[in-house]
Amino acid sequence: MSDIGLTSGDFTEESEPFALFATWLKDAEASEINDPNAVALATVDADGLPNVRMVLLKGFDVRGFVFYTNFESQKGQEILGQKKAAMCFHWKSLRRQIRLRGEVEVVSDEEADEYYQSRPLGSRIGAWASKQSRPLEGRFALEKAVAEYTAKYALGNVPRPPHWSGFRIIPRSIEFWHDRKFRLHDRIEFRRDADGDGWSKVRMYP
Repeated sequence: MSDIGLTSGDFTEESEPFALFATWLKDAEASEINDPNAVALATVDADGLPNVRMVLLKGFDVRGFVFYTNFESQKGQEILGQKKAAMCFHWKSLRRQIRLRGEVEVVSDEEADEYYQSRPLGSRIGAWASKQSRPLEGRFALEKAVAEYTAKYALGNVPRPPHWSGFRIIPRSIEFWHDRKFRLHDRIEFRRDADGDGWSKVRMYP
């Protein structure tokens, strides 16, 4: 492993990226007004064309970075088809950015069930009512579907839809970027060849 210290500015001496990510996310939670866990998610379709959209990070640990979605949506189909994705966090108030990319796995049913049941009732109903990424003939059709599922699950628990679950990005690389004067930014990239390998650490030209 290369021995490149993260001593410049707000970087700390971390030998692996997850602890540093946790520190930066905590800083963002104290600094960002809205959704510090918002992240741009990039995928690729069957033709090799990229897509990007904002999602919310719902969990992370040494296994990877987790978000949830409708598997029948465009991003769901693209990830299931390619099993690869990338993320980019940007916290403007802190002048910081984190990029990561890697293979993707589906979370366990137990993880998906636990998170789904923690969601507000309206969000659980919405997961049933929305045919995500498909044409909608009018707002009324969506509101009608919401009303129908609200009535269907008026009593008892709202089960998790079979097409709704989570993805975990298992990163091959994670880059930490911090703005500096005259565009001489700090960039530190953690790299590994496969899940379970140790991380190497490289300082990059801005």
